[in-house]
Order: sequence, then structure tokens, then C-alpha cells
Amino acid sequence: MSILSANPALAEMLAQNLPELMAYEHMSEADIRARIDQGSLTLLGNPRHAKVRATLIGQPARVKVNANIGTSPITSDMGTEADKLQVAETAGADAVMDLSTAGDLDGIRKSMLDRSPLPLGTVPIYAVAQQCTESGRDPAGFEPRELLAEVAKQAEQGVDFMTLHCGLTKRGAELAQDGSRKLGIVSRGGAILARWMRRTGQENPLLTHYDELLTLCRKHNVVISLGDGLRPGGGVDAGDPAQWEEVLTLGVLAKRAWAAGVQVMIEGPGHVPLHLVQAQIQGIKRATFGAPLYVLGPLVTDTAAGRDHIAGAIGGALAAQYGADFLCYLTPAEHLCLPDAKDVHEGVLASRIAAQAGETALGRPWALNREAAMCDARLKLDWKGMADAALDPCLVRQRSQGTEHGKECGMCGKFCAIRMAEPEQK
Repeated sequence: MSILSANPALAEMLAQNLPELMAYEHMSEADIRARIDQGSLTLLGNPRHAKVRATLIGQPARVKVNANIGTSPITSDMGTEADKLQVAETAGADAVMDLSTAGDLDGIRKSMLDRSPLPLGTVPIYAVAQQCTESGRDPAGFEPRELLAEVAKQAEQGVDFMTLHCGLTKRGAELAQDGSRKLGIVSRGGAILARWMRRTGQENPLLTHYDELLTLCRKHNVVISLGDGLRPGGGVDAGDPAQWEEVLTLGVLAKRAWAAGVQVMIEGPGHVPLHLVQAQIQGIKRATFGAPLYVLGPLVTDTAAGRDHIAGAIGGALAAQYGADFLCYLTPAEHLCLPDAKDVHEGVLASRIAAQAGETALGRPWALNREAAMCDARLKLDWKGMADAALDPCLVRQRSQGTEHGKECGMCGKFCAIRMAEPEQK
């Protein structure tokens, strides 16, 4: 049985959005259906999310960009998150994740689902950990049934994809905490699960209850983003046994999901030195049978604090070239504080630049056409054309004010190389 035939919610969502998807992705109906069935293409879109913009992630669709927003115990304001959501959408994000850990999580989540057509992702274990702390328990003091109930509730609310760290095993957690890693476990969800396993002596409940998760997610076409709870938190840890233990498990879980009619994505590495990006991306894609790959950056240096969006964009461009499908942005606030609306804007644009660079390297027609349009506009000093071709047209219009009707740019003036190279009029 194919994924589409086993998942009525997915089949319905695809049927409703097929013409738009074919036009935007430059793919035929047969190709889209075949790739969804083989698992290399995933359609984000929960029918419970009203007016959701159905979005394809995977090969050979366009590389997409995700923006993370959400509250924290330090800063929790629903209005601020609504502003960030709007900024992310305006800046060109293809999806948003609500990573809230404080405040009225249900209210925040429902508000985001109501406000935006962008596919919304969550990390359900955050809500469970908050429930534990509010009732005086340890953040890892939950029962497996509480976690399953949270997944079911969020699916009913309309969440389109969920990060579930199903591949983090007891053995993997031990490998990450045996002293061989410089930074141990840096994923919040991964750390909570590792703590739960250490306290209970039991295997990861997301793994032992995986079949139940598949049933819950299939009902509303919730895509499981198989989380990288053991991703490297520093370049020195990239490619270590703990990371690959989890990746290999994720490949097995992806096949089980497809057999059950459930779509998945694979979450990829965080910190990876520049010279290892190609091997990491291609290795993960191979180990997970070509499933769509969702990467955080990757950050190619650990020293860009305050400008991690730049480090992530460098890694993201390479990752896109070598097969990554979905780029999770980083903002200037990464590792330092909660991002504000300006940080969100800068993060989305940095990742969109990375996607454009990667797709240009791959020779994707839409990327090459955009590059050509910018070159043509610059040759003609066509300021409107430059803005139209730019990834951030508002910034181009703002910075070119006062020179946009002139014969030279505002930087070179009379020394404009293009103008000086033109044949002289006789």
C-alpha cells in the first residue's frame, strides 16, 4: 500500500492543492505523487489548519525556509509573538515553528494557527515539560500517556508538523554523555528525554510508543519531523558516534512511518565545520533513504555569536547544494537571547539567500532566472528591476533612494564602470 492510499487526509490535501503545487514547483502530477509515495517528498498541510498553504518539502521541490519563534520563561508575550509571525511571513518564510515554553501555550498555538496560512510546527515535549513544572514535578517527570495525549491534542488543533525525538535511544544518550563529547546534549527535547531515560531506566517513550504516534499523526496528516536530539552542539562533535547512532535509527523509523502511511522529515546537524558539510548532508540523506532533510544552519563556525545567521547561511548554502531540503533559520540572537522581530526578519532573509545560492549552484531554473534578471537590471541601471529581482526588495528601494532615477549608482557616481564602458555617442 502506498503512502497516499494509506493516508486519506494527505490524499485530500494533495487533491485540493495540486494545480498550485505543480505550477510553483515545476513538477508534474505523476512526479509529485510518485515522490510522495517513495518518501522523498513530503506535503505539509493538516486539514484542521484552516486555509493552510500546502507546502512540499523534498527533492526536487524548491528549498524551503523555516522560522522559529515562541516564548521563553524569560520573555512571554503573545502580542510580540504575533508580530514575529507576521514579520516571518512578510520576509518570505515558508513555514514557522512555535517553540514556546512559557505562558498560555494552547492560546499561543491556536492564535498562530488562526493568524497565518504558513504550515506550523511544534515540539510537543515542551508543552509536557511545562505541565510538569507547573504541577511541581521535574520537567522530565511525565508519563508516556501525557506525551501521547499532547501529540493528539496538537494534531486536532491543526499543527502541521511536529518535532518528535523518536530516534534518541538509551545507547545514544549514553554515547553523548560518556565524556567524549565537548558539549554533550544541546537539544532541549533531547535533554529532557535523556533525563527521563536516566531517571526511569526505560527506553525512550517516543520510540517504544512509535506505532501509536504513527496512528495519531496519520489521522490529520501531521508530518513527523524526526528530531535530532543528539545533533552536534559544536563543530568538534560533528560526526561522532552519538550523532550517527541517532541518524541510523531515524532511517529505520522513516521506513516504518512510510509503511504506515505517515510522512516524515529528518532533522539534521547544527554545528558542522565547513569541510564536513558535504559528507554530513550526503551521509544523512543516504542513511535515511532520501527522506526530506531539515537542517539547522548548519553553523560552520562556533565563534559567530551575535551573527550566527551569517554562519548558518554559509552552511545552509552548502547544505542546499548537497541535498538539504528545508533550512531552519538562525538569527543574530542565536545562543544569546530570544529573537525580536528585527532578528526574525534578518534570519529569514539570511536563509533565503542561502537557499538561492544553493539552488543556483544546482542549476534550478527559477534560481538562474532570478540571477539573470538582476544582471539585466544592473546593466540597464533599472532600479525597479533590481528591486523586483532582489530577495529583499524593500531594502533595495530604501537604500537606492535619491539615485534610482539617475544614470549612475549612488556608490560610483560619475565613475560608474557600466556607463564608462558604453560606446561614446557621436
